[in-house]
Amino acid sequence: MELHQLAYLVAVADEASFTRAAARLRVAQPGVSAQVRKLERELGQDLLDRSGRQVRLTAAGAAVLPYARAALAAVEGARRTAAELAGLVRGRVAIGTVTSHDVDLATVLADFHAAHPGLEITLAEDTTDRLVDGLRAGRLDAAIIAYDTPPPDLDVRVLTDEAVDAAVAPGHEWAGRSTVRVAELRGRPLVCLRAGTGIRGILESACAAAGFAPVVAFEAGTPQVVAQLAARGLGVAVLPASIARGYAGLHPLRITRPALSGRLGLAWRREGPRPAAAGAFLSHFARYR
Repeated sequence: MELHQLAYLVAVADEASFTRAAARLRVAQPGVSAQVRKLERELGQDLLDRSGRQVRLTAAGAAVLPYARAALAAVEGARRTAAELAGLVRGRVAIGTVTSHDVDLATVLADFHAAHPGLEITLAEDTTDRLVDGLRAGRLDAAIIAYDTPPPDLDVRVLTDEAVDAAVAPGHEWAGRSTVRVAELRGRPLVCLRAGTGIRGILESACAAAGFAPVVAFEAGTPQVVAQLAARGLGVAVLPASIARGYAGLHPLRITRPALSGRLGLAWRREGPRPAAAGAFLSHFARYR
């Protein structure tokens, strides 16, 4: 008894036809018939009734079919397990991240490398928009992104959720205030992260809803540089609340009407097959947050 004989039997039973089974298996129809006959001789029973317009299982065939399916499933499971183990030995994991967050990614990656020393691990920093594009295109397996609304075609695990604040230099006219409305940002020179980042997108969406486009006088690649520029009086900074309120040279203001907030999350593709190495990283990362 050989595996391909069981596969032929299952296909003929599913299709009720030798011709359709051969087409499904992409083999010649006489070969399917011959191998099923060989299996029947070995078992000493007719497994298929060929007398009608459609091929039907005999009682013996109906009894044998579940075992044939189980044998094929077991072999496929063994192959899949072997492939996954090979992927964990020789695979590759591509991780992306925004430039500023409080995740100890170095420790996460170091521990993952220690657990899977054969894997190649790459790390790239970029804007949220480009990271999302990389996930969709399959260039990245997982990425830490900043967002307001999660991309609909990705799964995202929330890591942090905090307010987005404004901040000004101590000598600014707003330095005596505690809040500022979104509408009051109209026409003001703003200091913000560059286009494509999560906070920039949140700012632009809020301003568009209020009927204007923000005037970004200076943009930077990290929140820390945004804070430094605003502290020199170059404009109103738009920052995560933790940085706006933690930077010594700035006066923070809560943005209201509406209040703005941003999330940081680990994102990955929702659809399609997931390589074993990528699945192992997602499971590993879950233990840290």
